[in-house]
Amino acid sequence: MRRAAKLRLEPRRNRVADGSASPPHSISLARSAGPTSPKAKRKARFIRHDLGLRRCLARTLAVAAIVCTLPAVACSRSPAEPSRPALLPVPLPDLSRAAPSVQEQIRAGHAALTATIDNAAVTSADRAAAYGEMGKLLMAAELSEAAEPCFLNAQALAPDEVRWPYYLGHLYKARGGHAKAAAFFEQALRLRPDDVATLVWLGEMQLAQDQPDAAERSFTNALSHQPRTAAALSGLGRAALARRDHAKAVKYLEDALALDRQAATIHYSLAMAYRGLGERGKAEAHLRQRGTAELLLPDPLMQEISGVLRSAASYESLGIRALEHGEAASATTVFRKGLELAPDSASLHHRLGTALFMTGDARGAMEQFEAALRLSPDFAKAHYSIGVLMASTGRDQEALERFSAAVKYDPGYVEARLLLADMLRHLGRLDEASRHYEQIVAANPRIPEAWLGSAMILVRARRYQQARDRLSEALKVDPDQPEVSNALARLLAAAPDDRVRDGGRAVDVMQPLVTRQPTAEMLETMAMARAELGDYEQAAAWQRKAMDAAAQAGRENDIRQQMAANLELFERRVPCRIPWREGTMP
Repeated sequence: MRRAAKLRLEPRRNRVADGSASPPHSISLARSAGPTSPKAKRKARFIRHDLGLRRCLARTLAVAAIVCTLPAVACSRSPAEPSRPALLPVPLPDLSRAAPSVQEQIRAGHAALTATIDNAAVTSADRAAAYGEMGKLLMAAELSEAAEPCFLNAQALAPDEVRWPYYLGHLYKARGGHAKAAAFFEQALRLRPDDVATLVWLGEMQLAQDQPDAAERSFTNALSHQPRTAAALSGLGRAALARRDHAKAVKYLEDALALDRQAATIHYSLAMAYRGLGERGKAEAHLRQRGTAELLLPDPLMQEISGVLRSAASYESLGIRALEHGEAASATTVFRKGLELAPDSASLHHRLGTALFMTGDARGAMEQFEAALRLSPDFAKAHYSIGVLMASTGRDQEALERFSAAVKYDPGYVEARLLLADMLRHLGRLDEASRHYEQIVAANPRIPEAWLGSAMILVRARRYQQARDRLSEALKVDPDQPEVSNALARLLAAAPDDRVRDGGRAVDVMQPLVTRQPTAEMLETMAMARAELGDYEQAAAWQRKAMDAAAQAGRENDIRQQMAANLELFERRVPCRIPWREGTMP
Protein backbone atom coordinates (compact mmCIF):
# COMPACT_ATOMS: atom_id res chain seq x y z
CA MET A 1 0.00 0.00 0.00
CA ARG A 2 1.30 3.39 -0.94
CA ARG A 3 1.52 5.64 2.02
CA ALA A 4 2.04 9.42 2.09
CA ALA A 5 5.66 10.21 2.81
CA LYS A 6 6.32 11.89 6.15
CA LEU A 7 8.89 14.65 5.57
CA ARG A 8 10.63 16.78 8.17
CA LEU A 9 11.95 19.88 6.39
CA GLU A 10 13.92 22.52 8.27
CA PRO A 11 15.59 25.59 6.76
CA ARG A 12 19.27 26.02 7.38
CA ARG A 13 19.68 28.27 10.43
CA ASN A 14 22.36 30.51 11.94
CA ARG A 15 22.52 30.74 15.67
CA VAL A 16 22.22 34.19 17.22
CA ALA A 17 23.62 35.18 20.56
CA ASP A 18 20.41 34.46 22.50
CA GLY A 19 20.15 30.89 21.11
CA SER A 20 17.34 31.64 18.59
CA ALA A 21 17.58 30.71 14.92
CA SER A 22 17.57 32.98 11.92
CA PRO A 23 17.09 32.18 8.25
CA PRO A 24 20.17 31.86 6.03
CA HIS A 25 21.91 35.08 5.28
CA SER A 26 20.00 36.95 8.03
CA ILE A 27 21.72 39.54 10.06
CA SER A 28 22.99 38.53 13.49
CA LEU A 29 22.43 41.23 16.06
CA ALA A 30 24.40 41.56 19.27
CA ARG A 31 22.44 42.44 22.38
CA SER A 32 22.85 46.02 23.59
CA ALA A 33 21.03 48.55 25.57
CA GLY A 34 19.26 49.65 22.37
CA PRO A 35 19.74 52.44 19.82
CA THR A 36 20.41 55.86 21.16
CA SER A 37 19.63 58.17 18.17
CA PRO A 38 16.41 58.51 16.13
CA LYS A 39 18.27 57.43 12.99
CA ALA A 40 19.65 54.37 14.77
CA LYS A 41 16.17 53.52 16.13
CA ARG A 42 14.66 53.70 12.59
CA LYS A 43 17.42 51.44 11.30
CA ALA A 44 16.85 48.94 14.13
CA ARG A 45 13.08 48.84 13.44
CA PHE A 46 13.79 48.22 9.70
CA ILE A 47 16.15 45.40 10.53
CA ARG A 48 13.63 43.79 12.92
CA HIS A 49 10.85 44.14 10.30
CA ASP A 50 13.08 42.62 7.60
CA LEU A 51 14.03 39.78 9.94
CA GLY A 52 10.34 39.08 10.70
CA LEU A 53 9.49 38.97 7.00
CA ARG A 54 12.34 36.59 6.30
CA ARG A 55 11.31 34.27 9.14
CA CYS A 56 7.67 34.30 7.96
CA LEU A 57 8.76 33.56 4.39
CA ALA A 58 10.93 30.66 5.56
CA ARG A 59 8.08 29.13 7.54
CA THR A 60 5.73 29.51 4.57
CA LEU A 61 8.19 27.86 2.18
CA ALA A 62 8.78 24.97 4.61
CA VAL A 63 5.03 24.29 4.96
CA ALA A 64 4.57 24.53 1.20
CA ALA A 65 7.37 22.03 0.66
CA ILE A 66 5.67 19.56 2.98
CA VAL A 67 2.22 20.01 1.44
CA CYS A 68 3.52 19.65 -2.12
CA THR A 69 5.03 16.25 -1.34
CA LEU A 70 1.68 14.78 -0.16
CA PRO A 71 -0.81 13.05 -2.50
CA ALA A 72 -3.43 15.24 -4.09
CA VAL A 73 -6.22 13.34 -2.31
CA ALA A 74 -4.82 14.47 1.08
CA CYS A 75 -4.57 18.19 0.34
CA SER A 76 -8.16 18.98 1.22
CA ARG A 77 -8.20 17.37 4.66
CA SER A 78 -7.89 19.19 7.90
CA PRO A 79 -4.52 19.11 9.76
CA ALA A 80 -5.97 16.91 12.51
CA GLU A 81 -7.22 14.19 10.10
CA PRO A 82 -5.01 11.07 9.83
CA SER A 83 -3.08 10.52 6.60
CA ARG A 84 -4.69 8.47 3.80
CA PRO A 85 -3.11 6.51 0.96
CA ALA A 86 -2.98 7.86 -2.55
CA LEU A 87 -6.08 6.79 -4.46
CA LEU A 88 -6.68 6.36 -8.17
CA PRO A 89 -9.52 8.04 -10.06
CA VAL A 90 -12.45 5.83 -11.08
CA PRO A 91 -14.12 7.35 -14.14
CA LEU A 92 -17.35 5.93 -15.56
CA PRO A 93 -16.38 3.53 -18.39
CA ASP A 94 -17.91 3.30 -21.86
CA LEU A 95 -21.18 1.39 -21.41
CA SER A 96 -22.45 1.57 -24.99
CA ARG A 97 -22.15 -2.21 -25.51
CA ALA A 98 -23.75 -3.21 -22.21
CA ALA A 99 -27.39 -4.22 -21.82
CA PRO A 100 -29.68 -1.37 -20.68
CA SER A 101 -30.22 -2.99 -17.27
CA VAL A 102 -26.46 -3.29 -16.79
CA GLN A 103 -25.88 0.32 -17.85
CA GLU A 104 -28.44 1.50 -15.32
CA GLN A 105 -26.92 -0.60 -12.54
CA ILE A 106 -23.36 0.55 -13.21
CA ARG A 107 -24.37 4.24 -13.38
CA ALA A 108 -26.23 3.90 -10.09
CA GLY A 109 -23.24 2.16 -8.53
CA HIS A 110 -20.86 4.87 -9.74
CA ALA A 111 -23.12 7.59 -8.35
CA ALA A 112 -23.20 5.81 -4.98
CA LEU A 113 -19.40 5.51 -5.00
CA THR A 114 -19.01 9.23 -5.78
CA ALA A 115 -21.35 10.15 -2.93
CA THR A 116 -19.35 7.97 -0.54
CA ILE A 117 -16.04 9.50 -1.61
CA ASP A 118 -17.38 13.04 -1.24
CA ASN A 119 -18.71 12.40 2.25
CA ALA A 120 -16.02 13.55 4.69
CA ALA A 121 -17.67 11.68 7.57
CA VAL A 122 -17.26 8.25 5.90
CA THR A 123 -14.59 5.97 7.36
CA SER A 124 -11.77 4.36 5.40
CA ALA A 125 -13.43 0.97 5.82
CA ASP A 126 -16.64 2.26 4.27
CA ARG A 127 -14.71 3.85 1.41
CA ALA A 128 -12.89 0.56 0.82
CA ALA A 129 -16.19 -1.32 0.70
CA ALA A 130 -17.63 1.20 -1.75
CA TYR A 131 -14.63 0.91 -4.08
CA GLY A 132 -14.72 -2.88 -3.78
CA GLU A 133 -18.42 -3.17 -4.61
CA MET A 134 -17.95 -0.95 -7.65
CA GLY A 135 -15.02 -3.12 -8.72
CA LYS A 136 -17.13 -6.28 -8.40
CA LEU A 137 -19.86 -4.69 -10.50
CA LEU A 138 -17.42 -3.72 -13.24
CA MET A 139 -15.67 -7.09 -13.11
CA ALA A 140 -19.00 -8.88 -13.49
CA ALA A 141 -19.68 -6.71 -16.56
CA GLU A 142 -16.26 -7.77 -17.96
CA LEU A 143 -14.93 -4.21 -17.72
CA SER A 144 -11.67 -5.28 -16.11
CA GLU A 145 -9.66 -2.13 -16.84
CA ALA A 146 -12.29 -0.03 -15.10
CA ALA A 147 -12.47 -2.50 -12.20
CA GLU A 148 -8.71 -2.46 -11.57
CA PRO A 149 -8.42 0.98 -9.87
CA CYS A 150 -11.45 0.16 -7.74
CA PHE A 151 -9.81 -2.92 -6.26
CA LEU A 152 -6.45 -1.17 -5.90
CA ASN A 153 -8.12 1.62 -3.95
CA ALA A 154 -10.07 -0.86 -1.83
CA GLN A 155 -6.87 -2.73 -1.00
CA ALA A 156 -5.05 0.49 -0.14
CA LEU A 157 -7.82 1.50 2.26
CA ALA A 158 -8.38 -2.00 3.72
CA PRO A 159 -5.12 -3.97 3.41
CA ASP A 160 -6.36 -6.79 5.66
CA GLU A 161 -9.35 -7.70 3.47
CA VAL A 162 -8.67 -10.84 1.39
CA ARG A 163 -11.18 -10.14 -1.37
CA TRP A 164 -9.39 -7.24 -3.01
CA PRO A 165 -6.03 -8.90 -3.79
CA TYR A 166 -7.93 -12.06 -4.77
CA TYR A 167 -10.05 -10.22 -7.33
CA LEU A 168 -6.97 -8.38 -8.61
CA GLY A 169 -5.34 -11.76 -9.13
CA HIS A 170 -8.27 -12.83 -11.29
CA LEU A 171 -8.24 -9.57 -13.24
CA TYR A 172 -4.58 -10.00 -14.19
CA LYS A 173 -5.08 -13.73 -14.84
CA ALA A 174 -7.79 -12.94 -17.37
CA ARG A 175 -5.44 -10.53 -19.15
CA GLY A 176 -2.57 -13.00 -19.28
CA GLY A 177 -0.53 -11.17 -16.64
CA HIS A 178 0.54 -14.36 -14.90
CA ALA A 179 3.31 -12.86 -12.76
CA LYS A 180 1.09 -10.04 -11.47
CA ALA A 181 -1.77 -12.46 -10.86
CA ALA A 182 0.51 -14.78 -8.88
CA ALA A 183 1.74 -11.88 -6.77
CA PHE A 184 -1.80 -10.89 -5.80
CA PHE A 185 -2.85 -14.49 -5.13
CA GLU A 186 0.16 -14.74 -2.81
CA GLN A 187 -1.02 -11.59 -1.02
CA ALA A 188 -4.45 -13.16 -0.61
CA LEU A 189 -2.88 -16.33 0.80
CA ARG A 190 -1.00 -14.35 3.43
CA LEU A 191 -4.41 -13.22 4.67
CA ARG A 192 -6.10 -16.62 4.28
CA PRO A 193 -3.44 -19.37 4.03
CA ASP A 194 -5.85 -22.33 3.84
CA ASP A 195 -8.06 -21.10 0.98
CA VAL A 196 -8.17 -23.96 -1.55
CA ALA A 197 -9.34 -21.89 -4.52
CA THR A 198 -6.52 -19.37 -4.05
CA LEU A 199 -3.94 -22.15 -3.78
CA VAL A 200 -5.20 -23.73 -7.00
CA TRP A 201 -5.18 -20.44 -8.91
CA LEU A 202 -1.69 -19.65 -7.64
CA GLY A 203 -0.56 -23.07 -8.86
CA GLU A 204 -2.10 -22.38 -12.26
CA MET A 205 -0.23 -19.09 -12.55
CA GLN A 206 3.01 -20.79 -11.55
CA LEU A 207 2.48 -23.44 -14.22
CA ALA A 208 1.81 -20.69 -16.75
CA GLN A 209 5.22 -19.22 -15.85
CA ASP A 210 6.94 -22.61 -16.29
CA GLN A 211 7.46 -23.11 -12.55
CA PRO A 212 6.31 -26.73 -12.06
CA ASP A 213 8.06 -27.21 -8.70
CA ALA A 214 6.39 -24.15 -7.18
CA ALA A 215 3.06 -25.18 -8.74
CA GLU A 216 3.39 -28.66 -7.25
CA ARG A 217 3.81 -27.14 -3.78
CA SER A 218 0.68 -25.02 -4.23
CA PHE A 219 -1.47 -27.90 -5.52
CA THR A 220 -0.21 -30.24 -2.79
CA ASN A 221 -1.04 -27.61 -0.19
CA ALA A 222 -4.56 -27.34 -1.64
CA LEU A 223 -5.01 -31.13 -1.40
CA SER A 224 -3.84 -31.11 2.21
CA HIS A 225 -6.88 -28.98 3.02
CA GLN A 226 -9.33 -30.66 0.62
CA PRO A 227 -8.09 -34.06 -0.66
CA ARG A 228 -10.80 -34.64 -3.32
CA THR A 229 -10.16 -31.48 -5.32
CA ALA A 230 -10.09 -32.48 -8.99
CA ALA A 231 -8.59 -29.15 -10.06
CA ALA A 232 -5.61 -29.62 -7.71
CA LEU A 233 -5.07 -33.21 -8.89
CA SER A 234 -5.17 -32.04 -12.50
CA GLY A 235 -2.63 -29.35 -11.64
CA LEU A 236 -0.31 -31.91 -10.07
CA GLY A 237 -0.64 -34.04 -13.19
CA ARG A 238 0.30 -31.15 -15.46
CA ALA A 239 3.19 -30.20 -13.18
CA ALA A 240 4.48 -33.79 -13.45
CA LEU A 241 3.98 -33.65 -17.22
CA ALA A 242 6.08 -30.48 -17.38
CA ARG A 243 8.88 -32.38 -15.63
CA ARG A 244 8.38 -35.33 -18.04
CA ASP A 245 7.32 -37.63 -15.21
CA HIS A 246 4.67 -39.27 -17.40
CA ALA A 247 3.74 -42.11 -15.05
CA LYS A 248 2.98 -39.73 -12.19
CA ALA A 249 1.14 -37.41 -14.57
CA VAL A 250 -1.16 -40.25 -15.67
CA LYS A 251 -1.95 -41.18 -12.07
CA TYR A 252 -2.89 -37.65 -11.02
CA LEU A 253 -4.84 -36.89 -14.21
CA GLU A 254 -6.79 -40.15 -14.11
CA ASP A 255 -7.67 -39.46 -10.47
CA ALA A 256 -8.88 -35.98 -11.44
CA LEU A 257 -10.97 -37.37 -14.30
CA ALA A 258 -12.55 -39.95 -11.98
CA LEU A 259 -13.72 -37.09 -9.74
CA ASP A 260 -14.99 -34.89 -12.58
CA ARG A 261 -15.78 -36.88 -15.73
CA GLN A 262 -17.28 -33.84 -17.47
CA ALA A 263 -13.95 -31.99 -17.48
CA ALA A 264 -12.98 -32.55 -21.11
CA THR A 265 -9.86 -30.36 -20.82
CA ILE A 266 -8.13 -33.15 -18.86
CA HIS A 267 -8.13 -35.46 -21.89
CA TYR A 268 -5.49 -33.50 -23.80
CA SER A 269 -3.03 -33.64 -20.89
CA LEU A 270 -3.76 -37.34 -20.43
CA ALA A 271 -3.12 -37.92 -24.13
CA MET A 272 0.27 -36.22 -23.83
CA ALA A 273 1.11 -38.25 -20.71
CA TYR A 274 0.18 -41.58 -22.36
CA ARG A 275 2.11 -40.57 -25.47
CA GLY A 276 5.14 -39.98 -23.26
CA LEU A 277 4.74 -43.52 -21.91
CA GLY A 278 4.55 -44.89 -25.45
CA GLU A 279 0.90 -45.96 -25.09
CA ARG A 280 -0.32 -44.63 -28.44
CA GLY A 281 -3.75 -46.29 -28.30
CA LYS A 282 -4.72 -44.62 -25.04
CA ALA A 283 -3.23 -41.32 -26.20
CA GLU A 284 -5.40 -41.34 -29.34
CA ALA A 285 -8.49 -42.28 -27.35
CA HIS A 286 -8.03 -39.28 -25.06
CA LEU A 287 -7.29 -36.94 -27.95
CA ARG A 288 -10.68 -37.81 -29.43
CA GLN A 289 -12.34 -36.81 -26.18
CA ARG A 290 -10.61 -33.47 -25.61
CA GLY A 291 -12.89 -30.48 -25.25
CA THR A 292 -13.34 -27.13 -23.54
CA ALA A 293 -15.34 -28.11 -20.45
CA GLU A 294 -13.31 -26.93 -17.45
CA LEU A 295 -12.89 -28.56 -14.06
CA LEU A 296 -15.32 -27.53 -11.38
CA LEU A 297 -13.65 -25.63 -8.52
CA PRO A 298 -15.75 -24.33 -5.62
CA ASP A 299 -14.92 -20.63 -5.48
CA PRO A 300 -17.22 -18.63 -3.17
CA LEU A 301 -15.52 -15.28 -3.84
CA MET A 302 -15.94 -15.58 -7.59
CA GLN A 303 -19.53 -16.69 -7.06
CA GLU A 304 -20.09 -13.30 -5.44
CA ILE A 305 -19.06 -11.71 -8.73
CA SER A 306 -21.47 -13.78 -10.79
CA GLY A 307 -24.36 -12.73 -8.56
CA VAL A 308 -23.74 -9.00 -8.70
CA LEU A 309 -25.21 -7.99 -12.07
CA ARG A 310 -28.93 -7.83 -12.71
CA SER A 311 -28.74 -9.14 -16.28
CA ALA A 312 -30.26 -12.06 -18.13
CA ALA A 313 -26.85 -13.72 -18.47
CA SER A 314 -26.05 -13.41 -14.78
CA TYR A 315 -29.45 -14.77 -13.75
CA GLU A 316 -28.94 -17.69 -16.12
CA SER A 317 -25.56 -18.45 -14.53
CA LEU A 318 -27.03 -18.26 -11.03
CA GLY A 319 -29.87 -20.56 -12.00
CA ILE A 320 -27.51 -23.11 -13.50
CA ARG A 321 -25.48 -23.12 -10.30
CA ALA A 322 -28.66 -23.67 -8.28
CA LEU A 323 -29.55 -26.65 -10.47
CA GLU A 324 -26.06 -28.09 -10.01
CA HIS A 325 -26.64 -27.98 -6.25
CA GLY A 326 -30.07 -29.62 -6.59
CA GLU A 327 -31.95 -26.41 -5.73
CA ALA A 328 -34.55 -26.61 -8.50
CA ALA A 329 -37.13 -24.36 -6.81
CA SER A 330 -34.56 -21.57 -6.35
CA ALA A 331 -33.46 -22.03 -9.95
CA THR A 332 -37.00 -21.46 -11.24
CA THR A 333 -37.18 -18.14 -9.36
CA VAL A 334 -33.84 -16.99 -10.76
CA PHE A 335 -34.65 -18.03 -14.35
CA ARG A 336 -37.96 -16.15 -14.19
CA LYS A 337 -36.07 -13.01 -13.15
CA GLY A 338 -33.84 -13.47 -16.17
CA LEU A 339 -36.87 -13.81 -18.45
CA GLU A 340 -38.26 -10.54 -17.11
CA LEU A 341 -35.18 -8.86 -18.59
CA ALA A 342 -34.94 -11.04 -21.71
CA PRO A 343 -38.36 -12.54 -22.54
CA ASP A 344 -37.14 -13.61 -26.01
CA SER A 345 -34.29 -15.77 -24.69
CA ALA A 346 -34.85 -19.34 -25.91
CA SER A 347 -32.05 -20.52 -23.63
CA LEU A 348 -33.71 -19.09 -20.51
CA HIS A 349 -37.07 -20.64 -21.44
CA HIS A 350 -35.34 -23.99 -21.79
CA ARG A 351 -33.50 -23.58 -18.47
CA LEU A 352 -36.75 -22.70 -16.73
CA GLY A 353 -38.43 -25.73 -18.28
CA THR A 354 -35.64 -27.96 -16.98
CA ALA A 355 -35.99 -26.54 -13.47
CA LEU A 356 -39.77 -26.97 -13.53
CA PHE A 357 -39.40 -30.59 -14.67
CA MET A 358 -37.05 -31.21 -11.74
CA THR A 359 -39.67 -29.84 -9.35
CA GLY A 360 -42.26 -32.25 -10.80
CA ASP A 361 -44.13 -29.71 -12.94
CA ALA A 362 -44.06 -31.59 -16.26
CA ARG A 363 -46.83 -29.47 -17.78
CA GLY A 364 -45.08 -26.21 -16.98
CA ALA A 365 -41.82 -27.68 -18.31
CA MET A 366 -43.45 -28.59 -21.63
CA GLU A 367 -44.83 -25.04 -21.98
CA GLN A 368 -41.35 -23.58 -21.54
CA PHE A 369 -39.71 -26.04 -23.96
CA GLU A 370 -42.33 -25.23 -26.60
CA ALA A 371 -41.80 -21.50 -25.99
CA ALA A 372 -38.08 -22.02 -26.60
CA LEU A 373 -38.82 -23.75 -29.93
CA ARG A 374 -41.17 -20.97 -31.05
CA LEU A 375 -38.30 -18.53 -30.55
CA SER A 376 -35.64 -20.83 -32.01
CA PRO A 377 -37.02 -23.77 -34.06
CA ASP A 378 -33.57 -25.36 -34.44
CA PHE A 379 -32.82 -25.32 -30.69
CA ALA A 380 -31.57 -28.91 -30.28
CA LYS A 381 -31.79 -29.00 -26.48
CA ALA A 382 -35.47 -28.06 -26.53
CA HIS A 383 -36.22 -30.86 -29.01
CA TYR A 384 -34.32 -33.28 -26.79
CA SER A 385 -36.16 -32.22 -23.62
CA ILE A 386 -39.56 -32.54 -25.27
CA GLY A 387 -38.49 -36.01 -26.44
CA VAL A 388 -37.65 -37.00 -22.86
CA LEU A 389 -41.09 -35.85 -21.66
CA MET A 390 -42.85 -37.74 -24.45
CA ALA A 391 -40.86 -40.92 -23.83
CA SER A 392 -41.76 -40.75 -20.13
CA THR A 393 -45.47 -40.86 -21.04
CA GLY A 394 -45.15 -43.69 -23.58
CA ARG A 395 -45.33 -41.54 -26.71
CA ASP A 396 -42.40 -43.37 -28.26
CA GLN A 397 -42.86 -42.41 -31.90
CA GLU A 398 -43.16 -38.70 -31.08
CA ALA A 399 -40.14 -38.96 -28.79
CA LEU A 400 -38.19 -40.60 -31.62
CA GLU A 401 -39.01 -37.67 -33.91
CA ARG A 402 -37.80 -35.17 -31.31
CA PHE A 403 -34.54 -37.00 -30.67
CA SER A 404 -33.97 -37.20 -34.43
CA ALA A 405 -34.51 -33.44 -34.70
CA ALA A 406 -32.07 -32.77 -31.87
CA VAL A 407 -29.36 -34.83 -33.62
CA LYS A 408 -30.16 -33.17 -36.95
CA TYR A 409 -29.65 -29.66 -35.57
CA ASP A 410 -26.66 -30.63 -33.40
CA PRO A 411 -24.85 -33.74 -34.68
CA GLY A 412 -22.41 -33.61 -31.76
CA TYR A 413 -25.19 -33.76 -29.14
CA VAL A 414 -24.18 -37.07 -27.53
CA GLU A 415 -27.06 -37.31 -25.05
CA ALA A 416 -29.63 -36.88 -27.80
CA ARG A 417 -27.94 -39.42 -30.08
CA LEU A 418 -27.74 -41.92 -27.23
CA LEU A 419 -31.46 -41.66 -26.45
CA LEU A 420 -32.22 -41.83 -30.17
CA ALA A 421 -30.23 -45.09 -30.39
CA ASP A 422 -31.94 -46.49 -27.29
CA MET A 423 -35.37 -45.62 -28.70
CA LEU A 424 -34.56 -47.24 -32.05
CA ARG A 425 -33.38 -50.37 -30.25
CA HIS A 426 -36.54 -50.40 -28.14
CA LEU A 427 -38.64 -50.20 -31.32
CA GLY A 428 -36.71 -53.04 -32.95
CA ARG A 429 -34.83 -50.92 -35.51
CA LEU A 430 -31.54 -52.54 -34.57
CA ASP A 431 -29.37 -51.64 -37.57
CA GLU A 432 -30.18 -47.94 -37.23
CA ALA A 433 -29.56 -48.08 -33.48
CA SER A 434 -26.23 -49.83 -33.98
CA ARG A 435 -24.99 -47.09 -36.34
CA HIS A 436 -25.74 -44.40 -33.77
CA TYR A 437 -24.00 -46.35 -30.97
CA GLU A 438 -20.93 -46.73 -33.19
CA GLN A 439 -20.82 -42.98 -33.87
CA ILE A 440 -20.93 -42.25 -30.14
CA VAL A 441 -18.14 -44.71 -29.33
CA ALA A 442 -15.98 -43.27 -32.13
CA ALA A 443 -16.47 -39.74 -30.79
CA ASN A 444 -16.13 -40.57 -27.09
CA PRO A 445 -15.17 -44.12 -26.08
CA ARG A 446 -15.73 -43.40 -22.38
CA ILE A 447 -19.52 -43.44 -22.63
CA PRO A 448 -20.46 -46.88 -21.24
CA GLU A 449 -24.10 -46.69 -22.35
CA ALA A 450 -23.04 -46.73 -26.02
CA TRP A 451 -20.87 -49.84 -25.59
CA LEU A 452 -23.64 -51.51 -23.59
CA GLY A 453 -26.32 -50.66 -26.12
CA SER A 454 -24.36 -52.02 -29.06
CA ALA A 455 -23.54 -55.22 -27.09
CA MET A 456 -27.22 -55.76 -26.26
CA ILE A 457 -28.04 -55.57 -29.97
CA LEU A 458 -25.56 -58.40 -30.52
CA VAL A 459 -27.14 -60.37 -27.66
CA ARG A 460 -30.59 -59.99 -29.21
CA ALA A 461 -29.10 -61.32 -32.46
CA ARG A 462 -27.65 -64.29 -30.46
CA ARG A 463 -24.13 -63.25 -31.42
CA TYR A 464 -22.85 -63.92 -27.91
CA GLN A 465 -19.13 -64.13 -28.72
CA GLN A 466 -19.17 -60.74 -30.41
CA ALA A 467 -21.17 -59.28 -27.53
CA ARG A 468 -18.61 -60.63 -25.03
CA ASP A 469 -15.74 -59.19 -27.06
CA ARG A 470 -17.51 -55.85 -27.35
CA LEU A 471 -17.92 -55.55 -23.59
CA SER A 472 -14.34 -56.69 -22.98
CA GLU A 473 -13.10 -53.97 -25.34
CA ALA A 474 -15.12 -51.37 -23.47
CA LEU A 475 -13.47 -52.34 -20.18
CA LYS A 476 -10.02 -52.01 -21.74
CA VAL A 477 -10.83 -48.38 -22.56
CA ASP A 478 -12.28 -47.69 -19.11
CA PRO A 479 -12.20 -50.47 -16.48
CA ASP A 480 -14.38 -48.50 -14.08
CA GLN A 481 -17.75 -49.14 -15.76
CA PRO A 482 -19.96 -51.15 -13.35
CA GLU A 483 -22.85 -51.62 -15.81
CA VAL A 484 -20.51 -52.93 -18.50
CA SER A 485 -18.74 -55.22 -16.03
CA ASN A 486 -22.06 -56.62 -14.82
CA ALA A 487 -23.23 -57.28 -18.38
CA LEU A 488 -19.98 -59.05 -19.27
CA ALA A 489 -20.21 -61.22 -16.14
CA ARG A 490 -23.78 -62.22 -17.00
CA LEU A 491 -22.68 -63.41 -20.42
CA LEU A 492 -19.74 -65.28 -18.91
CA ALA A 493 -22.05 -66.90 -16.35
CA ALA A 494 -25.23 -67.67 -18.31
CA ALA A 495 -24.81 -67.30 -22.09
CA PRO A 496 -26.42 -70.20 -24.01
CA ASP A 497 -23.18 -70.49 -26.05
CA ASP A 498 -20.73 -72.89 -24.35
CA ARG A 499 -17.79 -71.06 -26.00
CA VAL A 500 -18.63 -67.88 -24.11
CA ARG A 501 -19.22 -69.10 -20.58
CA ASP A 502 -16.41 -68.82 -18.02
CA GLY A 503 -17.65 -69.01 -14.42
CA GLY A 504 -14.26 -68.29 -12.84
CA ARG A 505 -13.77 -65.12 -14.82
CA ALA A 506 -17.34 -64.06 -14.05
CA VAL A 507 -16.67 -64.38 -10.29
CA ASP A 508 -13.45 -62.39 -10.64
CA VAL A 509 -15.29 -59.60 -12.45
CA MET A 510 -18.12 -59.47 -9.90
CA GLN A 511 -16.18 -59.78 -6.63
CA PRO A 512 -15.16 -56.10 -6.37
CA LEU A 513 -18.54 -54.94 -7.68
CA VAL A 514 -20.68 -56.72 -5.07
CA THR A 515 -18.39 -55.30 -2.38
CA ARG A 516 -18.76 -51.69 -3.56
CA GLN A 517 -22.22 -51.77 -5.12
CA PRO A 518 -24.41 -54.65 -3.80
CA THR A 519 -27.52 -53.98 -5.91
CA ALA A 520 -30.06 -56.70 -6.65
CA GLU A 521 -28.75 -57.04 -10.23
CA MET A 522 -25.12 -57.32 -9.13
CA LEU A 523 -25.92 -59.88 -6.42
CA GLU A 524 -27.95 -62.00 -8.84
CA THR A 525 -25.10 -61.98 -11.37
CA MET A 526 -22.79 -63.34 -8.68
CA ALA A 527 -25.36 -66.08 -7.99
CA MET A 528 -25.35 -67.01 -11.70
CA ALA A 529 -21.53 -67.13 -11.72
CA ARG A 530 -21.44 -69.42 -8.66
CA ALA A 531 -23.99 -71.73 -10.25
CA GLU A 532 -21.87 -71.93 -13.43
CA LEU A 533 -18.99 -73.15 -11.23
CA GLY A 534 -21.28 -75.81 -9.72
CA ASP A 535 -21.32 -74.15 -6.29
CA TYR A 536 -25.13 -74.25 -5.95
CA GLU A 537 -25.33 -73.63 -2.21
CA GLN A 538 -23.40 -70.38 -2.64
CA ALA A 539 -25.49 -69.59 -5.72
CA ALA A 540 -28.72 -69.97 -3.74
CA ALA A 541 -27.32 -67.85 -0.89
CA TRP A 542 -26.36 -65.05 -3.29
CA GLN A 543 -29.77 -65.24 -4.98
CA ARG A 544 -31.52 -64.81 -1.62
CA LYS A 545 -29.35 -61.74 -0.95
CA ALA A 546 -30.41 -60.40 -4.34
CA MET A 547 -34.08 -60.95 -3.50
CA ASP A 548 -33.64 -59.18 -0.15
CA ALA A 549 -32.07 -56.20 -1.93
CA ALA A 550 -34.96 -56.11 -4.41
CA ALA A 551 -37.46 -56.22 -1.53
CA GLN A 552 -35.74 -53.25 0.13
CA ALA A 553 -36.04 -51.39 -3.18
CA GLY A 554 -39.79 -52.11 -3.31
CA ARG A 555 -39.61 -54.60 -6.18
CA GLU A 556 -41.89 -57.32 -4.84
CA ASN A 557 -43.25 -58.23 -8.30
CA ASP A 558 -39.71 -58.86 -9.61
CA ILE A 559 -39.07 -61.22 -6.70
CA ARG A 560 -42.24 -63.25 -7.13
CA GLN A 561 -42.29 -63.45 -10.91
CA GLN A 562 -38.64 -63.53 -11.95
CA MET A 563 -35.99 -63.78 -9.26
CA ALA A 564 -37.70 -66.68 -7.52
CA ALA A 565 -37.37 -68.72 -10.71
CA ASN A 566 -33.58 -68.55 -10.55
CA LEU A 567 -33.59 -69.47 -6.87
CA GLU A 568 -35.61 -72.57 -7.71
CA LEU A 569 -33.04 -73.51 -10.41
CA PHE A 570 -30.11 -73.21 -8.00
CA GLU A 571 -31.92 -75.18 -5.28
CA ARG A 572 -32.42 -77.95 -7.88
CA ARG A 573 -28.69 -77.68 -8.71
CA VAL A 574 -29.35 -76.41 -12.23
CA PRO A 575 -27.36 -73.49 -13.75
CA CYS A 576 -28.97 -70.49 -15.40
CA ARG A 577 -28.84 -70.20 -19.19
CA ILE A 578 -30.76 -66.94 -19.62
CA PRO A 579 -28.53 -63.88 -18.98
CA TRP A 580 -31.50 -61.48 -18.96
CA ARG A 581 -35.15 -62.27 -18.45
CA GLU A 582 -37.77 -60.52 -20.57
CA GLY A 583 -37.81 -56.81 -19.85
CA THR A 584 -34.61 -56.79 -17.75
CA MET A 585 -32.02 -56.21 -20.50
CA PRO A 586 -30.19 -52.88 -20.01
